[in-house]
Amino acid sequence: QVQLVESGGGLVQAGGSLRLSCAGSGRTDIMYRMGWFRQVPGKEREFVAAISRTIDNKYYSDSVKGRFTVSRDGAKNTAFLQMNSLKPEDTAVYYCGAGGSGSYYSPSAYNYWGQGTQVTVSS
Repeated sequence: QVQLVESGGGLVQAGGSLRLSCAGSGRTDIMYRMGWFRQVPGKEREFVAAISRTIDNKYYSDSVKGRFTVSRDGAKNTAFLQMNSLKPEDTAVYYCGAGGSGSYYSPSAYNYWGQGTQVTVSS
């Protein structure tokens, strides 16, 4: 069994920063890749960033490139998303996913998900 727990969300003013964490437990062998997605009501889950076990492999959506940084710790079962220069349009519930196969960019390619953490950016 795998559990993913996100934390670090909150309310921040535009231009501010937040750091999200995704802690994995259980079968950490499946955490060869971890992805961050976000979702707002009425819309599909949107890719934000992802990182492979080989830490040189990082992926970002165009909307966050240059502002967000994905990383993972040495034990490779916790992922982080450093979010800088936040904008109101970044407001969403942020989820981390792990495992699976296929495209890093597709939520359907991940097998495990956390419960999500709310990020609200005020203007």
